[in-house]
Amino acid sequence: MPIIPDIRIASSLQEWAHDAAMFIVSVGERAIRSNGRFFLALSGGSTPKTLYQVLTTPEWKARLDWSRVVFLFGDERCVPPDHPDSNFKMAHSALFQPLHVSGDHIVRMKGEHDNPSAAAQEYEETLRGLTNSPSPHRPVIDLVPLGLGDDGHTASLFPGTAALQEQNTLVTVGHAPTGIRSRLTLTVGALNHAAVVLFLVTGPNKAHMVRRVIQPESEADRSLPAARISPDSGQLVWMLDQSAGQELKTIPSQQGKR
Repeated sequence: MPIIPDIRIASSLQEWAHDAAMFIVSVGERAIRSNGRFFLALSGGSTPKTLYQVLTTPEWKARLDWSRVVFLFGDERCVPPDHPDSNFKMAHSALFQPLHVSGDHIVRMKGEHDNPSAAAQEYEETLRGLTNSPSPHRPVIDLVPLGLGDDGHTASLFPGTAALQEQNTLVTVGHAPTGIRSRLTLTVGALNHAAVVLFLVTGPNKAHMVRRVIQPESEADRSLPAARISPDSGQLVWMLDQSAGQELKTIPSQQGKR
């Protein structure tokens, strides 16, 4: 039975960024207390930039022991790490450099590899080694922040693609309909084994898709990539600004509007 998501709607973009930063720090602190480290898998897109701007301010830098964070990636475009469309490049300039993150705490997907399938397999092996999760066990990533595309995709899992159906691996090759077509991405199975999945969505252009994913009304809604993300035993949180959540119907009382 699908878990009920924890839906949090902020009244402004500023409040949304503050609440998201607070949530990430809280999950990180808990992971560090329990395991001595915090596995955080980053996603691409424009939305995380707003959050990174908060996390890298002097006030927030001191709130988490960043030396205990291991940065992973949920997906990557098949481009070199210095390419303008690289998720790593964006994270490096907006987050890693301001936080002075050591290179050995950054585990990037090798989008520049001339064989994407081999790069996916290599990342899976690295992920298993880091988390001490030999096959057939799946690693538990402490926190996976995700975005939501206009077509309902998340990470680089796009509607109607083979990557969305992959059940045997943790990392696979995704194919986007536009832009940089070839991608590396965590699979649905890997994402659904995370301790916490956090959807970060803002803007009125996302409101209709947010409603379709969170409150599906048809089989087409339920088959959307983002709708398939439902952690097996973890926590599913949606952090929205008011405009992104404007089409949602009544939210159950255990969830809330902030």
